[in-house]
Amino acid sequence: MLRVGLTGGIGSGKSEVAKLLVSYGAVLVDADRIAREVVEPGTPGLAAVVAEFGDGILTEEGTLDRPRLGAVVFADEERRRALNAIVHPLVRERSAELERSAGDDAIVVQDVPLLVEGGMMSHFDVVLVVDASPGTQLDRLVRLRGMTADDARRRMTAQATREQRRAAADVVIDNDGPREALEPRVRSVWGELERRAASPGEHAG
Repeated sequence: MLRVGLTGGIGSGKSEVAKLLVSYGAVLVDADRIAREVVEPGTPGLAAVVAEFGDGILTEEGTLDRPRLGAVVFADEERRRALNAIVHPLVRERSAELERSAGDDAIVVQDVPLLVEGGMMSHFDVVLVVDASPGTQLDRLVRLRGMTADDARRRMTAQATREQRRAAADVVIDNDGPREALEPRVRSVWGELERRAASPGEHAG
């Protein structure tokens, strides 16, 4: 099994890269999706979040009000750390379960938005960073996700810097251009991942 950590700043196009890797045969473990699952109604995760932040972060239906919670944690570093202390261990545990269920010859890509912030580089055989300029990130967040420019900047600032991510990378995938330019880059990276995945068997004999 080849364990690949995939990360990138918000608006970098990381999700698009993940989709392409899955289309080539990767097994995807999506930390964002798992982070939603572990705080669904009835879970210990949601109970812990409510205990920390109060009932005000719930909708009338009893689900997590993500925009309201986001407004709290992105404006206060201490509150963001408190949320991460609840959610991150649950996500790691579930991610490990999914990884164990993949085949021994699988290329498992863990999509981890906060890989660099969490210092998780050593957990992976290869770290892929999807990189885009801050201007491109801001444009995508405002134009495609409907964020205000101020909200987008706050979320970008709450993450690792572009330089920190690039320094942590084994492979950088530049994604300032259109999707048509991205696909051949990702396909080339996939070929390299396949070669790395095959090499232990070759060396073994």
